[in-house]
Amino acid sequence: MDDALFEHLCGILTERRLARFDEVLAERTRHVAVVLEDIYHAPNASAVVRTCDCLGVQDLHVIENLKRNRVNAAVVRGSSAWVTLRRHSQPGSGNTERCLAELKENGYAIAATTLREDKPLTLLEDLPLDRKLAVCFGTEQLGLSDSAHAIADYYVTLPLRGFTQSLNVSVCAALCLWTLLNRLRASDLPWRLADAERRELKAEWVWKSVKNVKLIAARFEARR
Repeated sequence: MDDALFEHLCGILTERRLARFDEVLAERTRHVAVVLEDIYHAPNASAVVRTCDCLGVQDLHVIENLKRNRVNAAVVRGSSAWVTLRRHSQPGSGNTERCLAELKENGYAIAATTLREDKPLTLLEDLPLDRKLAVCFGTEQLGLSDSAHAIADYYVTLPLRGFTQSLNVSVCAALCLWTLLNRLRASDLPWRLADAERRELKAEWVWKSVKNVKLIAARFEARR
């Protein structure tokens, strides 16, 4: 979206709405990203989307090797409009490898949440944040795949004190993100979005917020 159309669409929204966009964008980060692998239970996946938005995580990667991820509108409550969701769903297998390789190429370390006792486990409080971090979550029944474990740089566990030894994936994600983002915001690390990223996201959010936006944009372009 060019500057002229952006300003035109901004003029349709209230100042309060635009100020809210700026307020939220000031707290958004891509320093931490979330990866969901084959999460087929819609309420669980949707709760993670909502958590990402609430806590300020912009990027959510969904790997679909075996299961199609679907959003539950009652749970997500509109939060999917504000989170950048990328699906990795090419036919067949290999989506895990492609997704995590892409993240590594973009400077992310990979943290796999796991209950496997044969891995060198790291507590959330000790997980390095000096580089960008993608935190990966699998299903409660099977956890992350062997491929995700093989690619990961760190293996993260949440100590559990009860008889049950696994958390609901949405609860696990919320606890992990709450801890990591509080640590990040208390640090001197450059975790906020760059100016260009904020401008791009604000343009996307403005576009999504204007009713009949395609018609309005077409009429605006026709007058130029």
